Amino acid sequence: MTTSFRRTVAACIAASAVTWSADAATAGESGSLTLLNSFVRDYTVLEHAGGTVTGGPLQGTATVIESSGGPFADGAHYRLTCVVYAKRTDAGLDLEAPCTHTDSDGDQWYVVSIRRAGDTEVGGGGQGTRRILGGTGKYAGVTGECPYTTSYMPDDWAVSMGVCEWQMP
Repeated sequence: MTTSFRRTVAACIAASAVTWSADAATAGESGSLTLLNSFVRDYTVLEHAGGTVTGGPLQGTATVIESSGGPFADGAHYRLTCVVYAKRTDAGLDLEAPCTHTDSDGDQWYVVSIRRAGDTEVGGGGQGTRRILGGTGKYAGVTGECPYTTSYMPDDWAVSMGVCEWQMP
């Protein structure tokens, strides 16, 4: 073998090792992030069978306040789009909101927020749990859980903050 050929093979092996090491560092990674959401709601409320049913979109932003790393960078901003469905009866609140977070690269990550306490009235809100359900691009395969608190403000504005524990496969 020529020296040139050996150098080329050695360079290819070295490049493969660096690529494999970077992939191995990402696989099995986990961490945490603090997320602040600010959004405007456009709900419809329907009196129904002794209770109320509430539904509609949320549009706003999410910002990573603090992160331990991974696909979630400190200070990252996301466009937030959700659809909310809530039912209030004598038994309490049953709220579910699937949401999509889209970053500036167009990559998305998905959550579903579930809340069984509180309300959706101005001055109210409550605590719940978000489940991270994966995503596209850098968020593919990410899962996790995020306890959160939501507060409702006048003029259909709301804010939500939570701390998420996440992991990659």
